[in-house]
Amino acid sequence: MNGKVDRIVRSHVISKERVAEHGEVLTGQREVSAMLDLVKQETQRIESRFLEPACGNGNFLAEVLTRKLTIVEKRYRKSQREYERYAVLAVSSIYGIDILEDNVRQCRSRLLGIFEAPYRRLFQSRIDDGCFATVCFILERNILWGNALTMETTGDPPEPLVFSEWSPVNGSQIKRRDFTFRSLLRESGFGNSPLFDQAPTDSFIPTPERAYPLAHFLKLSNVS
Repeated sequence: MNGKVDRIVRSHVISKERVAEHGEVLTGQREVSAMLDLVKQETQRIESRFLEPACGNGNFLAEVLTRKLTIVEKRYRKSQREYERYAVLAVSSIYGIDILEDNVRQCRSRLLGIFEAPYRRLFQSRIDDGCFATVCFILERNILWGNALTMETTGDPPEPLVFSEWSPVNGSQIKRRDFTFRSLLRESGFGNSPLFDQAPTDSFIPTPERAYPLAHFLKLSNVS
């Protein structure tokens, strides 16, 4: 996809073959909302991280991001730069894996659309292309085509799934560190993963595969 999110969303029809081969089931909006209401406080924390290991085309992740961006708008709509910074942080907190490539493409596109709609409404002609580039880049890193059970990509040959941690530093700077999904879960239990745990401890600290220099949040895609 050459570093860009495919912004064309096709209608999503689940065939009997997809259900039989992959167990694909879409959760309805009412059920999604009810389940997320059980952790409502976390869905309203901008920095609280969520992972959906079988994200489909993003029903759960879309609702989480919508809720987070509602909070961002209420708090920061009067300052474009502050809105952008916290909206990027909200996007960076959303993670997903799916075994079907079209689901991954649609999920990325859907999340980008959820980010784009309020951003354009609030700031219209003043929107920053660098902000869109950052969001697209993060979605490429956070929504992965792979198998959460094998913890590998879907491809030939398969490779370890790698997630990026995006940590804000000194306001507008972000520190990126890459971890394999396997290392995040190994011996830790999911709740103790430093990437996804909301109250991490020092008992399990995996070594990142790679750490990147600090970068301004609008220039993340320029750092490799």
